[in-house]
Amino acid sequence: MSRNGWHLRRESGRFTVARHWPPRFDVVAEAQFPVLDPGRLARQIRQDLWRALRDLRGFSPVIDITVTETGLAVRAGGRCMRAPGDAADRIRDLLENSVRRSRWARWARVAP
Repeated sequence: MSRNGWHLRRESGRFTVARHWPPRFDVVAEAQFPVLDPGRLARQIRQDLWRALRDLRGFSPVIDITVTETGLAVRAGGRCMRAPGDAADRIRDLLENSVRRSRWARWARVAP
């Protein structure tokens, strides 16, 4: 566990950040990203995900990023006592938001 109470796990080709370990996806959405720094991208998505879903009782974010041949595969979601039917759609909308994606990409770009 890191100093700020988040579990960070780096494995070959994979990065996971979660408040509780082991991570659990009661609600989830997925998206593809270009090659970026997985740790920095996970931090930005986690922060925005928390803000977007803070009204869900018992919500605990999980971001899981896998390096692929073409970039990054992101699974975002987490634990939730009772996830409303639109929770996955809300996460998907967050991951597909072009303004946020641009901000995340600027923050997480890999130096040449």
